Amino acid sequence: MNTSNPILEIKLPDELPENPEFDPQYRRAPNRSFNLSEKDTILALKNALRYIPKNLHKKLAPEFLNELKTRGRIYGYRYRPKGALIGKPQEEYKGIKEGRAIQVMIDNNLDFDIAQFPYELVTYGSTAQVCQNWMQYRLIKKYLEIMKENQTLVVMSGHPLGLFPSSRNAPRVILTNGLMIGMYDNPEDFQRAQALGVNNYGQMTCGGWIYIGPQGIVHGTYLTLLNAGRKYLNRSDDEDLKGILYITSGLGGMSGAQGKAVEIANGITVIAEVNYSALKSRFDQGWIGKYSNNLEEIFHWVEDYRNRKESVSIAYHGNIVDLWQYAVDNNIKVELASDQTSCHAAYEGGYTPAGLTYEDSNELLKKDLTEFKKMVDKSLRRQFELIKIMCDRGTKFWDYGNSFLKAIFDAGVQDIAILNDPKNGFIFPSYVEDLVGPICFDYGYGPFRWVCLSRKDEDLDKTDIAARDIIKEIWENRPIKRGQDRDNYVWMRDAKENKLVVGTKARILYADGEGRVKIALNFNEMVRNNEIGPVMLGRDHHDVSGTDSPFRETSNIKDGSNIMADMAHQSWAGNAARGMTMVVLHNGGGVGTGKVINGGFGLVLDGSERVDKIIKSALDWDVYCGIARRAWARNPHAIETANIWIRNKNGNGYITIPEIPDEGFVENLVKNSLEK
Repeated sequence: MNTSNPILEIKLPDELPENPEFDPQYRRAPNRSFNLSEKDTILALKNALRYIPKNLHKKLAPEFLNELKTRGRIYGYRYRPKGALIGKPQEEYKGIKEGRAIQVMIDNNLDFDIAQFPYELVTYGSTAQVCQNWMQYRLIKKYLEIMKENQTLVVMSGHPLGLFPSSRNAPRVILTNGLMIGMYDNPEDFQRAQALGVNNYGQMTCGGWIYIGPQGIVHGTYLTLLNAGRKYLNRSDDEDLKGILYITSGLGGMSGAQGKAVEIANGITVIAEVNYSALKSRFDQGWIGKYSNNLEEIFHWVEDYRNRKESVSIAYHGNIVDLWQYAVDNNIKVELASDQTSCHAAYEGGYTPAGLTYEDSNELLKKDLTEFKKMVDKSLRRQFELIKIMCDRGTKFWDYGNSFLKAIFDAGVQDIAILNDPKNGFIFPSYVEDLVGPICFDYGYGPFRWVCLSRKDEDLDKTDIAARDIIKEIWENRPIKRGQDRDNYVWMRDAKENKLVVGTKARILYADGEGRVKIALNFNEMVRNNEIGPVMLGRDHHDVSGTDSPFRETSNIKDGSNIMADMAHQSWAGNAARGMTMVVLHNGGGVGTGKVINGGFGLVLDGSERVDKIIKSALDWDVYCGIARRAWARNPHAIETANIWIRNKNGNGYITIPEIPDEGFVENLVKNSLEK
């Protein structure tokens, strides 16, 4: 950049982009419904036109109005780059190393092979957007191309507010999405703000620009299933799910991981999916093994594979309610079950009610929202009744953090909540409450991830081997052996063979705090020695400290603080203070808006000693902030982990450890007092 003739303004060009072209093979987001008042419609148009040079207003205003009326949102389709978007090798982008890395991640989120509705910037979960519209996308890319090492790009709900002076150790990007004022944080006002163009639903890693395709969910799903077998079916630590049937639904952006995870765990699964395009994509990518719309045929396959003790993932092209009805009517043995439909957006197209095809459901949503909601509620109630029948027969069912149980409660089934109040939890556990929380999060294990920005297979191979060896060393040297380390070693050993990569060359690993720091330092040294190219580190927001939600991430916190959002905010702020490249804070994730606050980060490994210092400080903080909070909630494994951390810090770090009263002491005191 020529500093003698500096750029004074970042804006879109005066030239009109060509009309958009839509490839029919790729899925489109459903109509979000147009229900703005005349006043709000005027406001939405004026808001969108802020991005557009004035000479183009007369041409584009009618187009934007048509998008709003027919799609429920203004996407600015003209401003989408032509053709396919992919996360290219970082050297093919303009800008400083961090700016190029972030551009890789943004484009990876919008890859046709990854994004659920790529033309509407939706990566997964029916509603999770990278940003609100293509004008924002273009401006964000422009800012990243000219960014200096002492500047920070601030992005508010998809809108690039500007590039501000900061320092070398400040974040290069600070992102927030959907942070509504409390009294307006309800579905109606949230969706109105989206339609007005002032609010973005980033969910988690989508709006945080760190999504790595369905692989990002596979490892957690694999661990959940293995540990469900251990907890519910008395499987030993070295046993897998041979001969076990798992029934679920969803083959979208996040739920698409289920088939692969079950196969890696050597189980059998039948996954219902109403959207044939989503189903076919997963089949073509090798993420499911077989599919059919004939339930009789499907369960012949199930019995065949069960008898042979072989794994298989089968997609049922149909509704999950019909699948459950068949299981009930035919007395099918189902050991494990869950659901991954997008119930956080049940009334926005995330759930297709029984009796309608996917296409008919979207049409009804567009034409008669009231009738659509009635059918969704009826379908959810019937699904719950069928699941209860199967559970009475021995099926173990858990909520998979998609707000399924809350959606049933909202559909009128109050007794699904303990004492008819969701604050007390539900009659079925959350997978975090029973499995991931106590077994992973309380020890510091969580969805750590990395992306090889060169897009070279050999770079990913080298990082896989390095991570595998570090995990093996930790496992062998740990005084008390943990099954989690064994599972992680097996995961890394077989990662390449399991063909998990879609999009950029990335890997997910449920490492603990010690493992994350050691792996990151090793990778940074490899970059320094030119063994590999630069690497982007990150994690899912669904982690030890990144997310507060009583419906999922903090559902195993029982001291009453599960409804507080301090941890996610503190994690985000602490990561910014310690120099992460990118820090992100959102309202809303897989359980929906108003039910969760979550945050994440990205850290570019450039081989420098400066980044070594950030790794030691920030990655450690990012895990142990959550351990400290979980320990204070009296979670025994978190207390154990916190005490180990305190000893290892040798006076350089402290965590407040709770005093635990003798069992029965407080209960007897209160009971005797109240009886008087």
